[in-house]
Amino acid sequence: MNTKVRLCGLELDNPIIPASGTFGYGAEFAELYDINCLGTFSFKGTTRAPRFGNPGPRIAEAPSGLLNSVGLQNPGVDAVIAEELPRLRQVFRKPVMANVCGFSVEEYVEVAAKFDNCPEVGWLEVNISCPNVHGGGMGFGTSCASAAEVTRAVKAAVRKPVIVKLTPNVTDIAEIARACEAAGADGLSLINTLLALRIDPAARRPVLKNLTGGLSGPAVFPVALRMVWQVYEAVEIPIIGMGGVGSAEDVIEMLLAGATAVGVGAANLRDPFASRDIAAALPAVMERYGIDKLEDIIGGAHNG
Repeated sequence: MNTKVRLCGLELDNPIIPASGTFGYGAEFAELYDINCLGTFSFKGTTRAPRFGNPGPRIAEAPSGLLNSVGLQNPGVDAVIAEELPRLRQVFRKPVMANVCGFSVEEYVEVAAKFDNCPEVGWLEVNISCPNVHGGGMGFGTSCASAAEVTRAVKAAVRKPVIVKLTPNVTDIAEIARACEAAGADGLSLINTLLALRIDPAARRPVLKNLTGGLSGPAVFPVALRMVWQVYEAVEIPIIGMGGVGSAEDVIEMLLAGATAVGVGAANLRDPFASRDIAAALPAVMERYGIDKLEDIIGGAHNG
């Protein structure tokens, strides 16, 4: 069984990529198992300056899912390069995906350019769900113009592949995807979390201090699958499909919908071995469905 796939010119042993925000900077999970069994992983969203994130409570449970409003807590790009990447080098011998965040176009460019110079980094995943502090606070990913602006600016400043991470909280995700492709994106990852709310009946107020949070987990899988399908029909560049993935069967569905690789997110929070176990289960699931080579089925459901 051939589980290898190519993502923006780089080969992965398998398509499994723990998603940003659910796998730390990698070394934490390397204490539990050999993380080289994964295709790669996307490390925690990183900004120019350190961020302490949102005040608590910032996690709330939901049926078949989880709401989070962590708020991009991270030590800042310079600390990641000076401290986290050297730690990662000791335990991970593959290129890693750097998740780039920013609150202005200039910040995206600065963070991306710094990671572009790191030999450990293979891809730059640009999270355009961040609010634009100079544009009224709306996420960069909610309009074609701002999504394209970030994509174009980052591409002009870096050499490594740029994968733009799309928000599902839009009217037409395919339209945003096309705008990013036209601006030079090498790939897309989707979906980020769905905007959601929980209310505490006893307190008569929202559970999260930030009021709303991002919903992830099994509940969002069919929504994510639908959006991957739509974006595959709209663009020619590769897609990392994510959102509620929890099994090797889910991975096969994502590939058939059009994903080249598959992100595993909330499942890592429920079970720290989830990504490892999904990767290990892939060959048996491939055999069950008569799949010899994973690359052969990418977008395969569109031909039916």
